[in-house]
Amino acid sequence: KYKCFIHLQIIKLINFECSAVSLCSGACAEVDSDTEAVAGKSFKLGCISCKMRGEVEATATVDWMFRARGEADFVHIYSYDGEASSIIDERFQDRMEWHGSKNTFDLQDASVDLLNVTFNDSGVYRCMFNRVLSYKHYEFSTIVSKEVHLTVEGKATRGTASIVSEVMMYVSIIGLQLWLLVEMIYCYRKIAAAGEEALRASAAEYLAIASESKDNCAGVQVAE
Repeated sequence: KYKCFIHLQIIKLINFECSAVSLCSGACAEVDSDTEAVAGKSFKLGCISCKMRGEVEATATVDWMFRARGEADFVHIYSYDGEASSIIDERFQDRMEWHGSKNTFDLQDASVDLLNVTFNDSGVYRCMFNRVLSYKHYEFSTIVSKEVHLTVEGKATRGTASIVSEVMMYVSIIGLQLWLLVEMIYCYRKIAAAGEEALRASAAEYLAIASESKDNCAGVQVAE
């Protein structure tokens, strides 16, 4: 019975997590950016750097660099300081919008939207966090950089790795659901069998008491 109780609690917990996963957005998670854009569409250049010491106050500024395909050096194209953004490279004028952390100077999400993507946007994008951690008696500066290798395609495609990953995810979910279903059936059968056994034991005990009472009554009548 204890094993069945544990399994039922696991089922409830998994169902709760599945229903709540889309609502949980408070924690910082460093997710890699997509790397394939479609010409003429918008694309989000993702860049997240989580602050490891959440209790320490911090401020950060962000700079985006770009190295076009076939070029040797990075050039500064965009910056954001928590209040205002600046597009430095004229190739991206009116085509980059901030899509990261808002209403805070403690930036952790530095994603930007690249509008009206062109084939010339293919290349390597480097996102750089310039973060200052403010301790009681001193400040500590850190620089964190991440790179996005962007390829621009004429139409949307899906990579083999993405397809395999999605298929494996659904297979895992289906397998888990089948296992939980088998465990539920097993538990309910055990509980039902235990209940039937208890009823049979109660009935046998009742019949024994009734038989004993009948014998006692017969003995009293004979004695009279």
